[in-house]
Amino acid sequence: HTRMSTQWEKITMAYKNPKDRPKQVNKAVGSKPFKARMERQRARRELDKKKVNRKGKDVSHNKMLSKGGSNKDGYRLESPSKNRSRNGK
Repeated sequence: HTRMSTQWEKITMAYKNPKDRPKQVNKAVGSKPFKARMERQRARRELDKKKVNRKGKDVSHNKMLSKGGSNKDGYRLESPSKNRSRNGK
């Protein structure tokens, strides 16, 4: 007796062969998304230098990077749900 797999199981099933996984491609160097990613990374590394425990927290920028903000505008640790609920507000 074989069990039929559901559509959900097909979607969530892990890749048996790692080569089947699509390769993650980062945005081109110098592009706006690349610069934003680097700003986020610099903010995280700065907090790590200060030995701040950021486990389970997001680094939230005072002025959103998508709106032209940077680390100079300031950043803080915030819960992921609160940081991501703002959506550009």
